Amino acid sequence: MITTSINIEPYLAEYLCGKYNQGLSGPFKIPDKTDLYHAIWDLMTTRRKDNPQIDTGNITLILPNRRIGKNPLYFNYLSQRSAKIIEKDVRRMFNRELHLIMDENDLNNHEYSNIDLVYRFLNAYHITSISADALLKNFYRWRDSVRKRGKRRKYTKKVKTNE
Repeated sequence: MITTSINIEPYLAEYLCGKYNQGLSGPFKIPDKTDLYHAIWDLMTTRRKDNPQIDTGNITLILPNRRIGKNPLYFNYLSQRSAKIIEKDVRRMFNRELHLIMDENDLNNHEYSNIDLVYRFLNAYHITSISADALLKNFYRWRDSVRKRGKRRKYTKKVKTNE
């Protein structure tokens, strides 16, 4: 088991730990059926001689070890650029899962309130470093960009006259 640490946004690190490590700290393995596993596999490189041997970050990943291809004994480094790509993929996973849950609720005639769904999502993955309001606003922005309204009503101010 070869591990490496990378630094990503705190709420995304909590999401990964909650999803793949039941909210526990420590190294965890990404399942090989996910796109993230293959992204990490593609980004693994050999460590340059001028880089330190100790990796620091807020998540520790167990590197993929397949029968053929890159051996994690030698290909055990994820650069800062790789960490940004992984962070982007994790953010995409996070938003996709949250938006799917909330969009299904919209289609089911609001069985639960949106804020309750966000709190359930945060509790399910043990996420504490982002507010529920930020996620709710994110969903509303995404929903407005996906579902463009055909025609918006005109806002006309009615002027009261004192007669």
